[in-house]
Amino acid sequence: MALEVLKGKTAFVTGAASGIGQGIAQACGNAGMNVILVDLRAKALAEAAVWFEQKGYPHHTIELDVTDRAGYAKAADNAEAKFGKVHLLVNNAGVEVPMVPLWKSTYDDIDFITGVNIHGVLNGIVTFVPRMLNYGEAAHVVNTSSQSGLSVVPGATLYNLTKAAIAAMTETLKGDLKGTNVDASVFAPGPVQGNLSVTSYEVRPESLGNKAEIPVFAPPPEVNPAEISPTAGFTPQPELDFSKATISALEAGERVLNGVQRGDLYIFTHPEFAPGIKNKYEAMLRAYPAETKIDPVRTQIFEGFFSFLTQNPVYAEQKPVPGFYK
Repeated sequence: MALEVLKGKTAFVTGAASGIGQGIAQACGNAGMNVILVDLRAKALAEAAVWFEQKGYPHHTIELDVTDRAGYAKAADNAEAKFGKVHLLVNNAGVEVPMVPLWKSTYDDIDFITGVNIHGVLNGIVTFVPRMLNYGEAAHVVNTSSQSGLSVVPGATLYNLTKAAIAAMTETLKGDLKGTNVDASVFAPGPVQGNLSVTSYEVRPESLGNKAEIPVFAPPPEVNPAEISPTAGFTPQPELDFSKATISALEAGERVLNGVQRGDLYIFTHPEFAPGIKNKYEAMLRAYPAETKIDPVRTQIFEGFFSFLTQNPVYAEQKPVPGFYK
């Protein structure tokens, strides 16, 4: 059951005080939705709410650490008390850690990024999906992944693996929800204007070593940048302005809502990433053994009752997406 009508419905957006989350929240406001802005940073939440106040859009702010399961349940109760049923859950809150080879990562970095990027999303799903199913109305879950979760970026193992987990989680979730009133999409954007490195630094708990005087996106001083740079040996071209490769957070939000209304499994932003994804999956296909003899019994098993191991119908349901710009 697709969430085709957005006006008057309620959206619960985590990481909504800045960046992509703020853009999604604003797009929801423009679409006539009641918007619950959720973030760990109280001051940033108050600042983000000003835009909604100026527009006269119905909204509510909730301060929440998405890794806090009891706190998440209270936030859901709070949201329902304010606007009633929540029809759109956007699990967007996420963080970065320093880009280093995996064996040079700290356990603190591992706990920080998996706690927010994976457990935070799991907590949102486990908290809200049962409620949505009980509503009996069209509802939708969007989980924010990244193009880095589909085609990995060198040196960013921890970020890549958390975003890949979100993609697999959502693909499975969509299939498990088939035939219900709830649907799911994975949002895997390319570069979007935002400040994830700064916000990651701000929300990192003191218990996980939040005392360094460097932004989280920078490698620790003892790490040789040449070891982690995917462009080592590349001559910089000053005339290229990377900001021109980004899209606004509001456009990202509008693309998310377009995908929600269409019932898309995948919501993407940059068609420039398509060739790289094609290369990845062609490489995987080439890696399957070109056997000259196939066991007919095994084939029968995989084409029969156990076809769920080799074929997932959720992928066939994705329809071509027309150009976003009119």
